[in-house]
Amino acid sequence: KLQFLYFIAVFINLEKMLRAVNTSVRKSVRHFSGGITFGLNEEQLAFQDAAKQFAEAEIAPNAAKWDAEKFFPIDTFKAAGDMGFGAVYVGPEYGTGAGRLDASVIFEQLAMACPSTAAFMTIHNMCCWMIDKFGTDDQKARFLPEVTLMQNLCSYCLTEPNSGSDAASLRTKAEKSASGNYILNGTKAFISGAGSSKYYLIMARTPDSKISCFVVDGDLEGVSFGQNEDKMGWNCQPTRTVILDNVEVPADCLLGGEEGQGFKMAMMGLDGGRVNIATCSLGAAQKCLDLAVAYTQDRSQFKKPISSFQNTQFKIAEMQQRSKHHDS
Repeated sequence: KLQFLYFIAVFINLEKMLRAVNTSVRKSVRHFSGGITFGLNEEQLAFQDAAKQFAEAEIAPNAAKWDAEKFFPIDTFKAAGDMGFGAVYVGPEYGTGAGRLDASVIFEQLAMACPSTAAFMTIHNMCCWMIDKFGTDDQKARFLPEVTLMQNLCSYCLTEPNSGSDAASLRTKAEKSASGNYILNGTKAFISGAGSSKYYLIMARTPDSKISCFVVDGDLEGVSFGQNEDKMGWNCQPTRTVILDNVEVPADCLLGGEEGQGFKMAMMGLDGGRVNIATCSLGAAQKCLDLAVAYTQDRSQFKKPISSFQNTQFKIAEMQQRSKHHDS
C-alpha cells in the first residue's frame, strides 16, 4: 500500500513538473525578445534597441550574400561608426564612453544578424581601446578620430605561425635603425581584416627582448599579405597572413612610447576581447533559438504545430536553458 501511494505521489509530482515545463515553453514562445534583458537601465535598453534596428536594417538582409561572396562590408562598418559602434568602450573624448556590459548588449544584437561581421567589429573596438588606453596624447589625436568612426579599420596582430596560445614565444623582431626608427621583420598568422584594414597593432620583440606594440600603417613599404584563408564560415571578414619584410616604422608609432609594454597591452586587450567574442556566440545562439521556436510554430504534423508536442517542448526548453545559463 505504501509503495502504491509512493508511486502515485511521484506521478502527481511528475505531472506538475511537466505542466510547469509546458507553461514555461509556451511563455518563451510567446514572449521571446532575444538577447540580454535582465537588469538593464534605460540607457542600456536604448543601446540595445539602436543596435537591433541597425542590425536588422543594415546587416541581416545581406549577411548570407556577404558570406557566400566573401564580401567585406566596409561601407556598413562606416555606417556603424556613425552610430558609435566603432569605439563603444573608448573614453568619451574620442568614443562612446560606454562600459563593458553596454558593449555586450550592443555586440549581442549585432551578432544576431551576423556573428562574423559583429566579431570583426569587436576586434576593431579592442584595437581602438588599446590605443585610447595606452597611447600617448599625440597617438590618440593622430589615430583615434578616423578609426573610432571606422573610416579606417584596425587589426590585432599577435598570433604567428609558431606562436598561438603561447603568445610570449613570438618571433617578430623590431630592431632600431640608425635614424631611430624601428625595422620590423616577421609574420603574423590568421589576422582578421588583413589586407583591408589600414592599421595593424603588431606585437614584436624589441632589442631588450621584451615585447612591444606598434601601430603599423598597412601601406608602408615591406608590408604584404597572404591569400585569404579558406574557412568553413566567417567568410565576410578576410583572414590572412601579415608579412613584415624590413618595414621601417616611425619611432612615434611605438604604442605608449615605451618599449617592453606590449605583452601587457596585448593581454589586457584580450581580456575584453574574449568577453566580446563570447557575446557574439551568445547572439548567434539566441538567434538560432528564436528561429527554432518560430519553425516549431510554423511546421505542422498530424494537423497541429510541432510546438505542441511534448518532445519538441523538451528540446526547446533545454536549448533555452543552455542559452540563458551561458548568458548569465
